[in-house]
Amino acid sequence: MASLSQELKRWAIEEIELPAARLPDDGYLKTLCVGPGTSIWKYVTQHVYKERNVRVMRGNIQWYKVLQDKELKQLKNQNKDARRLELQREIDALQTELNQLDTKISRVEDQIATEEQNMNRNWGDFMDGRHRQILLDSFRQRCSEERNVLLEDTHVIGTQRHALEELSKKAEVKLVFGPSDGSDSEAGADPLVLKDVRELCSERVLFFQGLLESELNVNPSSEFTHEQRKAAIQHWMSAVQNALRSHPPNQVLSALQALTSRQQVALEEKIAALNVERDISDLRFRYESDHLIDASAEQKEELTPVRSLLQSAWEEVEQSYFELAQAHNRCGQLETELTALMRKAETAHYVPFVSRCVFELEMEGVKQAAVRDHIREQCAQLQLQAREGQDAIRTPQTQYKIFIEIIHIPKKISTKSKTKDKKFIFWSFHCAGQFVQEKLNPQFCSVIKAITIHPLDRRVMKGLIKTDGGSLVFLCQAPEELWSQAAVLRLELRNLRRLLHLYSESSADLQKLTAQLPSPDQQTLVQRVKIVDDEILQTLLPRARELTQRCSKGLLYTEQVKTAITHWWEQPGQFALPEMQILN
Repeated sequence: MASLSQELKRWAIEEIELPAARLPDDGYLKTLCVGPGTSIWKYVTQHVYKERNVRVMRGNIQWYKVLQDKELKQLKNQNKDARRLELQREIDALQTELNQLDTKISRVEDQIATEEQNMNRNWGDFMDGRHRQILLDSFRQRCSEERNVLLEDTHVIGTQRHALEELSKKAEVKLVFGPSDGSDSEAGADPLVLKDVRELCSERVLFFQGLLESELNVNPSSEFTHEQRKAAIQHWMSAVQNALRSHPPNQVLSALQALTSRQQVALEEKIAALNVERDISDLRFRYESDHLIDASAEQKEELTPVRSLLQSAWEEVEQSYFELAQAHNRCGQLETELTALMRKAETAHYVPFVSRCVFELEMEGVKQAAVRDHIREQCAQLQLQAREGQDAIRTPQTQYKIFIEIIHIPKKISTKSKTKDKKFIFWSFHCAGQFVQEKLNPQFCSVIKAITIHPLDRRVMKGLIKTDGGSLVFLCQAPEELWSQAAVLRLELRNLRRLLHLYSESSADLQKLTAQLPSPDQQTLVQRVKIVDDEILQTLLPRARELTQRCSKGLLYTEQVKTAITHWWEQPGQFALPEMQILN
């Protein structure tokens, strides 16, 4: 057995050319050579060789090949005629078989062609039916969509028909728009269509007025942007459409005619009430030989001097301050009497606690009511003064409007007037504007520049002590502004006095606390500092040394920690590090 295993190993190395390292061990080879495999491996080692080592010998594999070659040579040398006849018979049989196969193939081809034609016919019928089904489905869907569109159109037409029927019913009603004088008494009795048309016209006029102002740069803050214009136009168009839907056309036309007649009547009244000569005379101008002459210089009307106006205003302010001082004195007296009464009530033993609280609350309510009434009176006085100031301002504004209307008179003159009159009026207004720009404006500027702060000082007028120019800024203002400025200054003075009182109290308290403090002992402070320093040295230095030692020990293990981290990173499946175990 040992020799067979060795022979098998030699055969594998020499004949098969297997490397010795890839061969199994000797024990495995011995196991192969035991049992029924012994004869097989023995035959293999004796008869299986490479081609170069094979010999022609009896019993070898090549021996059988040699025998077959010999038999073939003997067969070739047999009778060729017999072989030829046999081959002829076989060829005839094969030709017969081929003919039969050709017949069968032709039959099958005909059958396949027939079936293919039937299949093509069936496929064409199927595709035709499918196309018809698709066309029918699309036609059905299109019919349903057209039906839905027709239903929607029918609904819209029905709605419009209903609206038109309502409009036709409304159109049968005759509206009365009232007189054409445009009086306010009939404004509440106007029909709804007239109100809607008036609102639409007013909105359109305001829109065009805003466009004109934006083009002329009259009011830059109210300039329209492109989006705002587009939104305004869209809003007005939608409002017009809603008005046309809600009112019949004949009523809208009648409302427009009535509104036009009213506007025409109002315009005629304004033109009739227009008196150019009176307005020019009110403005202190007159015509002489086609020239506009200033009549105010000839009249020489004496105006109230500024000094007298300021003196009267100061007298009013002094009177107000005097009344305010009297009111404060009266208030102080009442508060003194009230405190005396409250102290007297508190000293009384028969007054219960609840009654005293009720009395205090009632007195507080009376105080607040008095303050409220006083504030209301002041507000009423201020409103009255503001109204008087507005009335005083409204007069020059009215005169300015009259002057502007006179300027715009040529635009309101009808086209039927004579060309000579229109040229004269245009020339007159041009002269008036030129006169105002050249003569009146320089006079106003010279008057304003001539008035300085120094002659307006009340204390200088009455011979009092003069003050510096910085304190005279508020003294030249109007009396109504001086009143508010005096109130603000008084409130500021009260706050400053309160702050001064608090500062004095805090200074006194600080001085008291400083006086109560003991005198500092420097030696005691130095000893205290030394004690604290010793305590710090005893507590903090050992702790710092211990922390330093721990840090140095930690630095010694740095390389080991890096190695452990690298090892763990390369092998993440490790559950424990050997370096950690060693450290522990």
